[in-house]
Amino acid sequence: MRSPIYNKSQKCQKMKKNVEEQTILPDEVIISKIYLIRDKKVMLDRDLAELYNVDTKQLKRAVRRNKDRFPDDFMFELSKRELANWRYQIGTSNSEKMGLRVSPFAFTEYGLLMLASVLNSERAIQINIQIVRIFSRMRSMIESHKEILRKLEMLEKKDLKLDEKVTLLFEYLKELEQTKQEETDFSKRKRIGFKTK
Repeated sequence: MRSPIYNKSQKCQKMKKNVEEQTILPDEVIISKIYLIRDKKVMLDRDLAELYNVDTKQLKRAVRRNKDRFPDDFMFELSKRELANWRYQIGTSNSEKMGLRVSPFAFTEYGLLMLASVLNSERAIQINIQIVRIFSRMRSMIESHKEILRKLEMLEKKDLKLDEKVTLLFEYLKELEQTKQEETDFSKRKRIGFKTK
């Protein structure tokens, strides 16, 4: 006979696996909801609410209740101009169509981490884990691109140094050619003075 503790832990593992299977989304779905606003990669409240299967009002209410947990580098509200630019980027002019009558909250990566603790649902936690992994991969891709750019810059500098050396070499060759030409001209010139037999 199995102990009740064993059955309980096995049951918890099955439940956790079921929740993970239900909440896993394709990365492309999440990536398509990441925007660059104020030079920060952010996700908007309406998209997060959709991913978490909650109402946008409910998400905003939870954030407003815990306002001190969301400083400006964690979350900010879009200005009317930013909202208009965002609508233009996604090709929508009708605010009713996108359900954005009120300026949305934009959450940075840190804000997303904090949001998981505020909402505290299994789905929010699982989705946030996936989002954080995506942000981490994006950061590592950017870092690798920076490394490639740095190496290209070094090669360019080496090429510039090489160009300078080649230019200097050509200048020396021109000077040598000019000196030879002067010597040739000097030997061919008509001599003046006394001639000896």
